[in-house]
Amino acid sequence: MLKTLVAAGVAAGLAPLGAQAAAWPDRPVTIVVPFSPGGGIDLITRVFAKQIGKDLHQSIIVENRPGAGGVVGSAHVARAKPDGYTFLVAGNGIVTNSQIRSDQPYKDDQLTPVGLMGVAPSVIVTNPSNPAHGLKEFVANAKKNHVSRITFSRAGVGSTPDFVGAMVKQETGLPIQMISYKSGSEGVAAVIGGQVDMTSEASIVTLPLVKGGKLKALATTWGGRLASAPDIPTAAEEGFPNIRIGHWEGMFAPTGTPADILDKMNAAILKAAKAPEVLDTLKKTSIEPGDFNRAQFTKFTQDEYTRLGKVVKAGHMHAE
Repeated sequence: MLKTLVAAGVAAGLAPLGAQAAAWPDRPVTIVVPFSPGGGIDLITRVFAKQIGKDLHQSIIVENRPGAGGVVGSAHVARAKPDGYTFLVAGNGIVTNSQIRSDQPYKDDQLTPVGLMGVAPSVIVTNPSNPAHGLKEFVANAKKNHVSRITFSRAGVGSTPDFVGAMVKQETGLPIQMISYKSGSEGVAAVIGGQVDMTSEASIVTLPLVKGGKLKALATTWGGRLASAPDIPTAAEEGFPNIRIGHWEGMFAPTGTPADILDKMNAAILKAAKAPEVLDTLKKTSIEPGDFNRAQFTKFTQDEYTRLGKVVKAGHMHAE
């Protein structure tokens, strides 16, 4: 993966500059979200797509292609014509699926990193009826009561909630059983409805529900406390510093897409991340906007591949 991402970036960089971007885009651009509507990646994509469309003076179509933990949509983009009219917005799964699945229907080097849109802190949540007031207390209560199974919803194998669940299991020793749903929003709904004990989702999805009393927050999993919800402790503060992951959203393109088009899209992402309309949405849910050029985003994906690969091995994570 480390070599293939670099190779993809280099290959894209060899494309002739100037001519393609001058005319691009002269028709609508499609951004594929590999999950159902309503999840963190979908919501952030739609916020950015509107602003990117304004900057590029072209319609941006957001198309949801859920399935297999993001693999279905990712494979569609990997096989798409590299002409700058089909992009993918994905998260951690895009750099870990090949470590989890033996049947991934595309190769990692078929997708090229374009730009980081944002990092949404993950919030571990449970039903409000649970008496725990933090992850530490949740763990202590489960062990005290000799709970034999704790269900944890995820948006498919390899999704960010899947990694959070694996980290919670590895770091706390709780008997976590993962339950798959098509999207993060469906997994969250299962916790609200009492069908599942707990889950983790992006702050943009969870915070409104926590503030509305439909979910109870146990901990956040990225950096410091959330500016918009300072009362929620971090996993590190709760005694579990190795439970660390963020819901990042990044754009990818079919390898072979001209470098000048990729640079133009990267510039549009960076500009969108600074737009007042986008910043207002991100601030409400404590999402950090992306500020990476293409080379920096490529390195970021490489680092995440290595770090999360260790969780995969420790948890013996594999596709169902």
